[in-house]
Amino acid sequence: MQPEVTIIIPNYKTAELTKLCLRSLRLHTDLDRIRIIVIDNNSADESLEYLKKIPYITLVERDTAGENACLMHKRALDLGIKMTTTPYVLVFHTDTIVLDDNWLDFLLDKIKDDPRAAATGSDKMEIVPKLKQFFQKIETFFRRLLGRKIRQYPPFPRTHCALYRTDVVRECGGFESTDTAGYQLYLEMNARNYRTVLIDAREMSQHICHLNHATLIINPVPHARRTSTPKARRRLKRDWSALHPEAILADDSLDKLPAEKGEKTKNA
Repeated sequence: MQPEVTIIIPNYKTAELTKLCLRSLRLHTDLDRIRIIVIDNNSADESLEYLKKIPYITLVERDTAGENACLMHKRALDLGIKMTTTPYVLVFHTDTIVLDDNWLDFLLDKIKDDPRAAATGSDKMEIVPKLKQFFQKIETFFRRLLGRKIRQYPPFPRTHCALYRTDVVRECGGFESTDTAGYQLYLEMNARNYRTVLIDAREMSQHICHLNHATLIINPVPHARRTSTPKARRRLKRDWSALHPEAILADDSLDKLPAEKGEKTKNA
C-alpha cells in the first residue's frame, strides 16, 4: 500500500508537545496511509533527541542561521514539499493534537472528489465570544485612529493543519513569502482558479485540537503582546490540562512501529 498523504511537521524546542503530537498521530492514524516528515529547525534540545528515536518518521535537521521564527517555519515546510512524493500533503504544527480516528478522512473528503479543490483547513481555531469580539473591534478602531498599521487577513487555511494537493502547492510556489505562512499560497491558488474549502473552527475542533501559539509561548519572543505574557502561559496550561494528555504521554509503545509492539497497523 502506497501512502497517499505526506504530513510535514516543523519542530522547534517543544519536547513534550512534540511527543504528544506524534503519539496522537500514531494512535489515530493508519501508518500505511501516511508518511511523516519532521523538519527540525536547529532545536539542539531534548525534542531533537526524542525525534531521533522514532522509527516511523523521516527526520531532517536544518541549519537555521540568520532566520527568524516565521522564516524558519516557512522554509521547513518548503523543504518538506520538495521531499513529498504523495498526491496530498498536510502541513501540521507540533501544537496540533489529533483527537479521533476519522480525522484524516474528514479532511480528504473535503477535496478529493473535486480536482479544482486544492486546499482545505480552518482559519484560526480561536472561538472568541461575541462580547470579546466587540471589544476587539473597538480596540482596532482606536489603534487605527492613532495611526497604527493593523494587518487583517481574510479567513484562509492556517498551517496548524492544512491539506493540499501536492502538485498545486508546487505550481503556486510553496510557502516562503514575506507574509504569514500559507497566505500568499492561498492568494496564488485563488488567482489560478483553484478552490479552497474552509472548515469552521467548531467543526475542525471535533477532530483536532490546536493549542494556539504554544510554540511561541514556550519559546517567547521578548515583548510579543500575545505570547510572552503570564496570561498566555496560563491559557496554555489550562488548554493543555483540558486535553488530559497523561495516558498518551505515559504510553511509550506509541513511539514504536505497530510490528514492534505486536499489533496490526490501525484499520488494517
